[in-house]
Order: sequence, then C-alpha cells, then structure tokens
Amino acid sequence: MKTEVSEIAAGIYRLSTFVPQVGPNGFTFNQFLIDADEPLLFHYGQRSLFPLISDAVKRVLPLEKLRWTTCSHVESDEAGALNQWLAAAPNATPAHGLIGCNIWLTDMADRAPKPLKNDETIDLGGKKVRWLDTPHIPHNWDAGLLYEETTGTLFSSDLFTMMGPAEPTTESDIVAPAIDTAAKVPFMPWTPQAEPTLRRLAALAPTTIALMHGPTFKGDGAAALNGLADHYKKAPLS
Repeated sequence: MKTEVSEIAAGIYRLSTFVPQVGPNGFTFNQFLIDADEPLLFHYGQRSLFPLISDAVKRVLPLEKLRWTTCSHVESDEAGALNQWLAAAPNATPAHGLIGCNIWLTDMADRAPKPLKNDETIDLGGKKVRWLDTPHIPHNWDAGLLYEETTGTLFSSDLFTMMGPAEPTTESDIVAPAIDTAAKVPFMPWTPQAEPTLRRLAALAPTTIALMHGPTFKGDGAAALNGLADHYKKAPLS
C-alpha cells in the first residue's frame, strides 16, 4: 500500500490510502492537510497506517510545523493514530467539539485538547476553518465537520462514502453512489436531525467537498448536499 498526495484546493492536500482488502472492491481512507501559517490535519487515520500517512505529510511540510489536529468523531479510521500524531508533532494541539472533548478526547489524548463551540473558527494564517457540530451526522454523538472558508472546502468525513478506488477529484454525481453505499452499509442513522443538518451544510455552498472515502468533489456542493438531504427527508425511519 502507499499513500498518495494530491492538492485538491489551494494549499489543501488529500492524503489517500487505498486498502484493497476492505469491502468487495477495496476502500479509500483519506486524511486532509491544510498548509497555512498554522497547518492543520483533519483525521488521524488508523494506527496501522500512521507510518504511511506521516511520511505523506512530510512530503508537504515537516511534522514539527503541524499546529492543529482534529477529526469528525471517534472511530479507528478517524482517531486511531491520535497519540502517534501528538508524539510525532510536538507543536500540534488536538481540537474537537465540546461534546467530543467531554466524552473522549480529554481522556484519550496525551495532550490537552482545545474544545470548539459550534461555528467557532480558528484562524490558521492564510486559511480559516470553522467547526460545525453535526451530532449523529454521519454518525456518533460527538460528530462534527470542518469548513475551510477561504477555499470553500467542506471536509465531509463519512458523508458521500463510496466503495472502491477513487481518483483525487471528480465533477461527477456523488449523491447516487452515496445512497447506494448507505443502502448496503447503513452507517448513517435516519434521524430527524439528518435532513436539517444537511440543509445547514448546503447553505455554506461549498465548491469543494473533501470525502473521507472517495474522490474530492468539485462543483455545486449545495446541490449535492441538498440532494442527500432530499433522500433522508423521504427515507422511512427503521
């Protein structure tokens, strides 16, 4: 296996590892690096992938320069290598939403985290990220997403998950493949929060949606998020 590095927006890099053993035709695991005065890594990856991913980050910048780390929710592919990153990047502060800090990060992280309120921003210097509380979207109570305001990039975590290998970017439809994946692997709950949360994300009108499992979408992000919201509005609870 190897981790590919692709610049998906100005100063934003997709670190993608294709794991052929997962699922019927393999699965991509993506982390994202924002290169700014205070660089940020979104998603830590599994512990087993840390050597590959950290080497990929080094192709862009020294690990000592990394200033912030965060992830969507607690799960092995999002948070497994948390403390390996904190050991390798001594100047990095882990950040998460208030709920995540309260229920897991404060206890699990080897360094004190920075709790983020909903809609709180961090000025990275040349880039600015906003934390968005999205409980249970895509799943878990602590879930949140990150929006980079200067490039219009939404880091969507497990939303729009696709199976199989993926190119770095796409302008093709991401809604139908996501619905198909969720039908086969129902990872996102059909709760009353699903549709309004997706509408709230659509109101950001992102021009780039950085999928954790799949390609990065370039295009009308509002239409894609509203399309997914339409599905969860119509889908029966079960």
